[in-house]
Amino acid sequence: MKKILIILMFFAMPAFAAPLQVVATLPSLAAIAKEVGGPLVQVEALTSPHQDPHYADAKPSLIVTLNRADAVIVNGLELEVGWLPPLLQQARNGKIQKGTPGYIDAAASVQLLGVPKGVIDRAMGDVHPGGNPHFLIDPRAGARVAVAIGQGLGRLDAAHAATYQQNAAALAQKLTALAKAETARFAQLPPARRTLVAYHDSLLYLVDWLGLRQIATLEPRPGIAPNPQHVAEVLQQMKAAAVPVIAQEAFYPENTSKTVSKLAGAKLVSLPGGARFPTETYEDHVRGLAQALYSALAP
Repeated sequence: MKKILIILMFFAMPAFAAPLQVVATLPSLAAIAKEVGGPLVQVEALTSPHQDPHYADAKPSLIVTLNRADAVIVNGLELEVGWLPPLLQQARNGKIQKGTPGYIDAAASVQLLGVPKGVIDRAMGDVHPGGNPHFLIDPRAGARVAVAIGQGLGRLDAAHAATYQQNAAALAQKLTALAKAETARFAQLPPARRTLVAYHDSLLYLVDWLGLRQIATLEPRPGIAPNPQHVAEVLQQMKAAAVPVIAQEAFYPENTSKTVSKLAGAKLVSLPGGARFPTETYEDHVRGLAQALYSALAP
């Protein structure tokens, strides 16, 4: 009789579901998902902050990771178009294909900047028809993405939907407060110090968030390497406007930037290409971006 009671008690105990297997294309997306999902999810990132997300290495091991996933979180706006689609196809995982609940497109939740007008052709460089895809550099966009991820995870795991949404709301609140505080801090800088040159046109959302002005990029067109004529024009602009900073993500080449910054008497700021997942939170990542720029711009 005692043995029967123990067996009945065992079956009466609540079952513990395995964590959702979540894969994010970018480390910043992974960091957001980790905080939104907490212990209910296990998160992996397909790329590192040291990789240019346009040209990630489509390693066979990533196919295995995607094959086991319950959800994939993508940046969208064709940022991953050069490498992700074949990986998804080869993964043969019906749960995470585009159009399914397990495919979460972060860009769908963001107020987009840099949406091109008119006809687009390859002569314009690496232009994204849907808008500039580098929105994760702005915590205001990160807040929206957190909420979208919370909703997406809730659709896959309805039993814990409220938890995901509460975690997402708490993170969004922290990111919104951080964004406002940094905007106010940068507004105290003299107008002449609130200008910069970028290497690639990937700082648009950062510039908008912090109230800065980007006067040029060292690339003549997105994805096109700097050439002497264009670099000379940018250098002239920098000297005329006394631009104090050239800023770029660390995965872009620095040779041209170093030369131009030296000739223009400006500082070169190398920014991490994403959160250092899994040890760094997204909030700390964007706070670090702001601090790196402020330290360089402050007189």
